[in-house]
Amino acid sequence: MDAALRRHARSLQLVAALLLALFSVWAIKVELPRVIPDHGLWDFGAFVASGRAAASGLDPYGIYPPLTPHVVFPGFESWNPNLNPPISALLFQAFDAADPAVSFRIWRWISIGCYAAAVLLLLHRYARGLQAVLLGIWAAGLAGFWDTLYLGQIYTPLVLFAVIAWLQLERGNGVLAGIMIGLLVSMKPNFLVWPVLLFLSGYRLPSLVTVATAAVIALIPLAVFGPQIYLDWLRLVASDGDRAVFLTNASFSGLAARAGLPVLGSVAGGLLLLGLAIWAFRRRPTIIEVGSFGLLAALLASPLGWIQYTLFLLPILLHYRSQPWAFVAALLLTIPVPFVLSQFGASTVAQLTTGSVHGWALVLMLVGLIVQCWTGLGEQPQGSRR
Repeated sequence: MDAALRRHARSLQLVAALLLALFSVWAIKVELPRVIPDHGLWDFGAFVASGRAAASGLDPYGIYPPLTPHVVFPGFESWNPNLNPPISALLFQAFDAADPAVSFRIWRWISIGCYAAAVLLLLHRYARGLQAVLLGIWAAGLAGFWDTLYLGQIYTPLVLFAVIAWLQLERGNGVLAGIMIGLLVSMKPNFLVWPVLLFLSGYRLPSLVTVATAAVIALIPLAVFGPQIYLDWLRLVASDGDRAVFLTNASFSGLAARAGLPVLGSVAGGLLLLGLAIWAFRRRPTIIEVGSFGLLAALLASPLGWIQYTLFLLPILLHYRSQPWAFVAALLLTIPVPFVLSQFGASTVAQLTTGSVHGWALVLMLVGLIVQCWTGLGEQPQGSRR
């Protein structure tokens, strides 16, 4: 009986992977005409402008047309300067080594390579044969991947860091995992949730290595530019709340802003983080549970959890691929960004439903993980709590 049930479960997983792959083929067909032709530099232009300004002794967080993108949709208008921490002002100077259009194309191929490496590592861990092929097609169709390529964003190398950390934590290699998470946190501080939960859960080594790595990296721009660059960065981040309503913001703040209750997003994010901290300290969860909630909360509780951030959820979706909630979330996260952006100018209800489909996918994942943890399904052996 057990063998029959296992065969039935494998068949269902294969069918689910096939459906995801078929939907992803359609999504790729939609995205290719948008991404492949020259369409401007978008966010990559902001990074070039930031690096160029830093090299010239100017504010790397200023607005420098025409490189800094200006986004206009019905009912929405905003400049998109570089929002990354001060270390980016040094790293982005490399983007200005060649003509920005050439650098953009080179960076696109680097992004594709990093993403392919991350996906292959996860497939090697979680899938085999035809299922691995089908899940690979699904990963290639994710909306966050195509929007990363379209905008020239920097997410895929960071996704690779996160995937390596996830796999190394499973193997008990806290030092390498901590270094990888430290590199991630140094560019995207919202992922500090992950090492904090690790520390509270008793996994002290990776969390301490994370903090040490991120601290060393943070000192570099301080030594090069002085403390003013951190003040400029914090001032920009604090003034960027108006963009929360943008439809590709999948966080609690995005959902709440579209509902006309922006404060509710901050409250929900704060309660989520507080609840997870208490849970981690009292329950001492498994390394997989900590990573799953840590990665997801880093998006949901962030003021800006862009669709590109959903690529960091790949380890969770593949680990729990047999769960119905993971299948539905995986499907929703494949819905192309142009479909979501077409809801600009629509009614509040439309923007909060079809226009927020990626955000609701994250909420579904949160509910699924809570149920999973509560029922004890999918428990993994405890890692080394050192």
